[in-house]
Formats: sequence, structure tokens, C-alpha cells
Amino acid sequence: MVIFMGETLAFPGLGLEYTLNRVAFTIGPVTIYWYGIIIALAFLAGISYALYRVKSFGLDGDRVIDVVIGGAIGGIIGARIYYVAFSWDQFKDDPIRIFMTWQGGIAIYGGIIGAFLAGLLMCKIRGVKFLPMLDLAVGGMILGQAIGRWGNFVNIEAFGGNTTLPWGMTSPAITNYLSEHMKGLNALHMEIDPTLPVHPTFLYESIWCLLGFIAIALYTNRRRFDGELLLIYTAWYGLGRSVIEGLRTDSLLLGTIRISQLVAVLCVLGALVAWVTVRSKIHRSADPDYLRLYVETEEGQSILAGTFYPKKGEKKAVAQEESAETASTSEHAESAGETAVPAGEAEELAGPAEEKESGEESQTQEAAGEPSEASEEEDKPL
Repeated sequence: MVIFMGETLAFPGLGLEYTLNRVAFTIGPVTIYWYGIIIALAFLAGISYALYRVKSFGLDGDRVIDVVIGGAIGGIIGARIYYVAFSWDQFKDDPIRIFMTWQGGIAIYGGIIGAFLAGLLMCKIRGVKFLPMLDLAVGGMILGQAIGRWGNFVNIEAFGGNTTLPWGMTSPAITNYLSEHMKGLNALHMEIDPTLPVHPTFLYESIWCLLGFIAIALYTNRRRFDGELLLIYTAWYGLGRSVIEGLRTDSLLLGTIRISQLVAVLCVLGALVAWVTVRSKIHRSADPDYLRLYVETEEGQSILAGTFYPKKGEKKAVAQEESAETASTSEHAESAGETAVPAGEAEELAGPAEEKESGEESQTQEAAGEPSEASEEEDKPL
């Protein structure tokens, strides 16, 4: 859906009307879009929250930033690939549009999958515990989602079907879109009148995510096991998305199945089963240390104290010491090799040495007045 500059968006029931321009400003030939600015602000808000709460999870702030940046890159790539894969008809005639992300067209579940895989890789590279990192990340992520959805507002996208509620919205862009997709929407059993206001589903999801963020933020210090906040996020977001997705007019489809709605329902069920299972195991164990939070472990505490990871200077010193020890060991080995005498040569040298020692011993005995074997033979009677 292409939105031209100066697009009008109205909320007739509220008596509000806005003129939206997707372009924020230009710097020479470079055009900066509001969508990109809003997504950047969402990212900054998410990472700021994560750094604010990092000590509650027993993690190192510098390493967390590395993981978050890697996860964000993976998330953007995954979100775009997911969207393009299920909307290939929009791109097959002009593949270059795949890279025009500022025009919209990303899928949150693709982003979550991409961020998960990239985050896992970064955690292994940077030596960060994965489950505590996920618990920390979901708080920042759902806050970012609450903010990022307003990029859909500027682009006038991610809206739903018709509504008579006072906050229903309409615009020429919405009317054109609904008219073009009337047939497909009717196949989804949606009765559409392009001239009537529609649900601002981007707003519903933004509010739902904001409430989820508040819930996660309040529950953080009450969590019982690592991964619990991840399960709460998965169930909360999935529950809201499963309802909101049913209202939308731009769902990615597999036949007549709304893909995001199906994934959301599965996420809710999976998260609830996992949460109940783990909580039951904790209850049955009757052991306060069972599935102990990482931040409470000795390792987590040493990270907070700054003693777990070697500092840059220390790593260099350790490397130099190891190098010096290796060199010293090598020198000793070479020295030992040079002074070692082969067995054959040792025997040859031993013979003259023994003869010399025997001669010296005989001379000593004569000097001391002790008869040698030769003098004893001379004294014997014939």
C-alpha cells in the first residue's frame, strides 16, 4: 500500500482530523521517514529499559548491548523475510522493493524468530546466559512494540475492518485499499464498506503491549525461575494478537488461515503448558534452590561484582604470561636436547673415566702405604 505525502486521516466519531506526511525531513538526497524515526525510538527505549534492569538478571551490561544489537539486526532481517515470504506476489515483479523497509511491511513473528536465533548466537559468542538474557530482553521488546506500532499510524496501515465505535478512523488511502482487496476480505467472511470508518488495530496492539510491559516490569522481581518472563510475554502478546489479528484487513494468509493468528494461539497454549509444568515441578520439589535464579547463583553474583569476566588489560597480561611460559618451556627443552649425550657415547666416555678413577685410586693407596695387588704378589714366597 503506497501512501502519498499529505495524506488525511480522520476520526469522525471524535471530530479529529490529521494531515500526515510520511517524510520527516531530508538531508540533501537522503530522505528521513517518520516510520524509521519511530522504530529507532522504540529500539532506544527497549535497550534503555534493558540496561536499567540488567543487574536484576545477573548479567553484564556491555555484553548485553552486544547481544541486543545482534538480536535487533537479526530481528529486522527475520521480520522482513517473513513478510516477503508470505507476500511474494507484492514483490515478485519488483524485487528491489524487498529492501524498502521504510515503506512498511515487516512481520513481528518473523522478527521474534530472527532476534531469537541471532541472540542465541551472540550469547554463545559473548558468554551470556541465554534464559536470563531472554527474560531481560522481553521487557524491552514489548515496550519497543508499544512504541513501534505508531509507525503504522504514520503510514496509515495495520488497520481493521469496519466499526461503529467512536474511535473508528478513515482516509482516502484506507478507502482505496479496502476497495482493492474487497474480494479477498469477503473470502475471510469480512463484510466491508470502504466508505465507513475502520478499527485502528495498531492502536489496540500498542495499548495491549504497553499493559504487558507494565505487567512484566512489576513482576520482574517476583519471578521464580529463569525463562518465566519469556513465557509471560509469549502468552500475553499471543493472547492479544490472536484477537486483534482477527480484526485486521492486511493479514498474511496461508489459504484462508491468518498465519499470525494461528501462531499466536499456538504460542499462548505452549507458554501456558510450559509455565504450569515448571511451576508444578518447583512445587513438588519443595526445594527453594530448585531452578534457582541465575542472578542468585555464585556466577551471577561474580558477574555483578565484576570479577567473572577478565578485563581487557587482564586478558592481555594473561596472554603475555602464557606466551612467556611457553617460550621458557621451549627454551628448557632445547637446552636439555643440546646437553643430552647419546647412550653409545656415554658408554664410551664411561670406560676411560672408570680406568682413570681406578688408576687414581691405586696411586692414592700407594701414597697411603697400603699395598696394592701387585706389591702383595711380590711379597709372596716363591
